[in-house]
Amino acid sequence: MLKQQSSRGFIAPRARPKTLLFLALAIVTVYFLATRGAPAGYHVVPWNQDGTSPPPEKAAPPEPPKSEEERKQDEERQKQEREKHEQDLRDEFAREYEAAKKLPGNDAIYGNTLNSLKDKENRTAEHAANLRESGTQEEAYTNQRPVYFNPYPDYNSEEWNKTHRAPHVPCIGATGEAVDDLLVFKGHPAKFPNPGFGGFDVLDMDGNICYERETRLGPYGLLPQLSKAGLRIDWDNINWGDLQEKCIERNAARFDEGKPNEYIKTAYPDIAEKYGKEVEEEEEANEKRGLTNKFRGGSKGAKVTTPDARTAVLLRTYTGKKYTENDKQVIRSLISELSLRSGGEYQVFLLLHVRDQALDIWNDEATYQYVLNEHVPLEFHGITKLWNDQAMWNLYTALTDENEKSVHSAQWLSVQKFSQDHPEFDFIWNWEMDARIIGHNYDFLKRLSDFSKKQPRRGLWERNERYYIPDFHGDYDTDFRKDVEQRTRGNQIWGPPKLPFINPVGPKPPVENPEKEPYKWGVGEDADMITVGPIFNPINSSWIISDHIWGYRDEKFPDPAKTLPRRTTIVTQSRVSKRLLDIMHVENLRGNHIASEMTPQTVALLHGFKTVFAPHPTWFDRPWNGTFLEKWFNPGPRGESGGEGSPMGWGRERRYQGMTWYYRAEPPPRLYNNWIGYVDTKIGGKNWERAHGRPCLPPMILHPIKEVKPTEPGFATQFELFYG
Repeated sequence: MLKQQSSRGFIAPRARPKTLLFLALAIVTVYFLATRGAPAGYHVVPWNQDGTSPPPEKAAPPEPPKSEEERKQDEERQKQEREKHEQDLRDEFAREYEAAKKLPGNDAIYGNTLNSLKDKENRTAEHAANLRESGTQEEAYTNQRPVYFNPYPDYNSEEWNKTHRAPHVPCIGATGEAVDDLLVFKGHPAKFPNPGFGGFDVLDMDGNICYERETRLGPYGLLPQLSKAGLRIDWDNINWGDLQEKCIERNAARFDEGKPNEYIKTAYPDIAEKYGKEVEEEEEANEKRGLTNKFRGGSKGAKVTTPDARTAVLLRTYTGKKYTENDKQVIRSLISELSLRSGGEYQVFLLLHVRDQALDIWNDEATYQYVLNEHVPLEFHGITKLWNDQAMWNLYTALTDENEKSVHSAQWLSVQKFSQDHPEFDFIWNWEMDARIIGHNYDFLKRLSDFSKKQPRRGLWERNERYYIPDFHGDYDTDFRKDVEQRTRGNQIWGPPKLPFINPVGPKPPVENPEKEPYKWGVGEDADMITVGPIFNPINSSWIISDHIWGYRDEKFPDPAKTLPRRTTIVTQSRVSKRLLDIMHVENLRGNHIASEMTPQTVALLHGFKTVFAPHPTWFDRPWNGTFLEKWFNPGPRGESGGEGSPMGWGRERRYQGMTWYYRAEPPPRLYNNWIGYVDTKIGGKNWERAHGRPCLPPMILHPIKEVKPTEPGFATQFELFYG
């Protein structure tokens, strides 16, 4: 009789319990090391059971040194391999882009009109409360009836009054009456695709409203407007500066006057010694004028509330710019919707760069007025602030390199100077003149602000550095957050880096280990910077100006290009807080500077401030799925957009050809031309609209939009990129 064999597994005898336990522990250990990696700043050291380190392996015999010629050949070979790899990627994407033309849903973002609206009543109760019937007749160009859209707080309501120290006072607009609400259409075009990046839900924005040009820009000059007296408005007779100032005066009790830059006295002793006296004198002057505690007095029983925040919107412009009618209409809409309708929560300025240094704009009033007359439409004279390079160089004397202090590399100097002169503004939007919001200006910016305020700091830098792709990542606050946490565990930014030449002024983390913090720190805290593009790591990204750094070094760190932690965002359109601008000002006084696209992001990183990339809805002209977008736009080893292989790197930016927001892309001008009524790529124009209907678009922000003017028959927007 044969002896019964022991039971076997698939490939080996059944293991004993102790063996199973040992194997399980080994598997867990390997999994832990493979998935988590070592925490930043730590090294994994292998060990033996007796607790001693294993002896080092015998080193291989050293290779004979290579000759100079051999080293050059190796470098050239590696360079050619890299170039071939990059070209292969470009060719692959070009093939994918071309092949996608044949897919269902290609170019679905174009040609959408009021004739195809659906989901007209699909919205939350909160969003529905923002809409009210207009009582107007159907417009001649559609059988749809628009409704009024009011995204503003319920000013002066019982609930609003609990957290505001003074009432909201309505302000007068261009017609001589209070600014009215906009008209919008319910629903969205049936074939309009979902956003590839970002979304409406994540910003708590109503995506089921559609904007048409006449109801959107008609009140600002696209259609003739009548004043309160019944006369046609002559826009040259409107003084927008005066209207804004009167609005602020009416609502002065809601706001504070601000205070001087405290970091000049507290951040660095040498800066305090050199510039601190000026701050003290300013503080004393404010005390004498009663500004420091203005509006803060009252009886013991008085309601204690914080002042309403104020935001300046700086439209970046320059001498020589020609303002189209569309430019003027857009500026009027920004002033009316952001500033006047809100009672002064915002104030809009033209920040005009005077390029001719020979013009003495500071000491000669006639010259100042000459510049305004020559380069700014009359209606905007009262909102214009002039500046020139020499004034910035006189202020920031520690910046000595010609490239360093050029406007291309030092765009933020004029914003910092504005902030120092106007401490009453808690935030400043740095606004590109070639950006366009298709949507309500106040609603869009409020949604970005509210989203940013809700974001916890834990994992925030890591979420910021990648595109949020709903189709790939799932829900932002659960799935996406968890995915980022798992990918970056042990490598997250938690507080400012330790550098001997930086004294961080931002708040410190509440615990040493971010994994001990339950996503609470930072919730309810206003963001010091809000961007509309990823805040990515430019190191090793092939982004062409990633090493443009001046200062930020000492004997221990002599080469900041290799050692300085930094972040950047393509396109400088962003909101920055006063306190971030204050410390940026101080760092520039010290001679620390970095290229414009990296400036506020990097200073925020070094000082421990809160930055947020707000994932606004962004579309592509191709029907890419989430997996495709993740591959090409978040190609980093942890799913980030920066670092090795970044789509923002040189030679890779053709990936943005079909996107609605970037510094060079085809859909923005094409969509806007069609929307405004002009022919572009066989869509749009009077004849096309007679056959298909009036174009309308959901809320979105487009960039770049250059020179909006009537197009010729057969016109087609071209994507001009000389490489890639």
